[in-house]
Amino acid sequence: MPDPVTARSIAAKVLTESRKLKKFAGEIIEFYPQLTEKSRATDLVFGVIRNRGTIDLVIEKVSGRPIVHISAKLLNIIRVGLYELIYCPQSADHAIVHQAVEYAKQIAGTKGAGFVNAVLRKTQGHIVNRERKIEKADTRKAIPQTQQTGCEFNIEILPDRNSSPAAYLSIAFSLPDWLVESWLAEYGREQTTGICFASNRRPSVYLRPNLLKTTAENLSAKLRAGGIVCQIAPESQMIKLTHPGAISELPGFNEGLFVVQDLSASAPVGLLNPRQDCLILDLCAAPGTKTTQLAEATAGQAKIIATDIDAERLNMVRDNVARLNLADCVTVIDYHAVDAVFKQSGGFDCVLVDAPCSNTGVLARRPEVRHRISRQAVGEIAKVQQDLLSQAAGMLRRGGVLCYSTCSLQPEENRLLIKRFLENNPGFNLKMDSLILPSAGEFDHDGGYAAVLAGENG
Repeated sequence: MPDPVTARSIAAKVLTESRKLKKFAGEIIEFYPQLTEKSRATDLVFGVIRNRGTIDLVIEKVSGRPIVHISAKLLNIIRVGLYELIYCPQSADHAIVHQAVEYAKQIAGTKGAGFVNAVLRKTQGHIVNRERKIEKADTRKAIPQTQQTGCEFNIEILPDRNSSPAAYLSIAFSLPDWLVESWLAEYGREQTTGICFASNRRPSVYLRPNLLKTTAENLSAKLRAGGIVCQIAPESQMIKLTHPGAISELPGFNEGLFVVQDLSASAPVGLLNPRQDCLILDLCAAPGTKTTQLAEATAGQAKIIATDIDAERLNMVRDNVARLNLADCVTVIDYHAVDAVFKQSGGFDCVLVDAPCSNTGVLARRPEVRHRISRQAVGEIAKVQQDLLSQAAGMLRRGGVLCYSTCSLQPEENRLLIKRFLENNPGFNLKMDSLILPSAGEFDHDGGYAAVLAGENG
């Protein structure tokens, strides 16, 4: 098969290989060295994955052929083309179709190229306006792009938004129907609609300055001097980047001046607010983002033990600790050595449990989750989380403080789980908790939950 040379052909190839090899698309795209094309291809790949359900619905309506009857390599060429036609109104439609047909010709011959051309051309014929104000469009015919605009067709694509809100949101945003229904029950229609838009956004990149070495103001000035467009997010020390490129090539990376972290992901450590004289355990530390934040929050004076059950990912913690020059206050240990440290120390003053979860608050950043998560899986994950919380509670000193966090929006993993824990552990009380819903606003962010629990006399 010829090597793909355009962002569009690379994207189609990555999508096909991802399914064939059963790997995340992000892992596969790293094999392509062309930086400019890779960056654009990455956007296309993740855009298709986030909107695959809606795109496939359009393919079936236009082609009259079920998705399962279309070869994967042709299907992904069409998906990339339709993603751009529907969600990228700034892209020239003639270039989209031409490159798709040429690549199809290379890998599937004239007949395959003819099919790709027919589906894309027919879709073009059904599109009335590639960027229509939603408020002026029939919502059954307009696929949402942003909260203000959508791609308007001359045929009905979506269910009626008012009479069938769950079906509309599920299909319009390529989300599992059970998940949308759970959000509607928990958060109502307005907030759920906002969650859906946030779940399909192109997430911004934020940097958390290493406050032991710099400030947000100084780091942003250094970045701007290096030609990086950035701005400090309001009411935070986080810096939002515009077109960041390769993170490892940013000014200040090698000096350990920052780590990449979403706005919502930085909230749990702030809520915990650990003291400088604490012995702290980060029980689920990989990749080390919150570990290093704990060190910064305690001015490098606390003693922090970091571990993770995934030994391979624990190396990422070591790398981050070394790059930020925090080895004096952070000790990374094997997961099976935690019990010995606990017994030797007599217990920890603080334990952070950033638990594995369903990731329903970070669907924009981890788009493949929407196609893999199930209601049953949420229940199974909640059992693991409950065990981790109980393990962490047993490692606290009398009067110690425990912070439990997830990047999930599901109450079974958050509020209800904490409620159950408190019922079974009367020696603990809830000091505070916080649920952040994802946002697609100017300073967009993921969603997540955190709760701070105090032991007896804590």
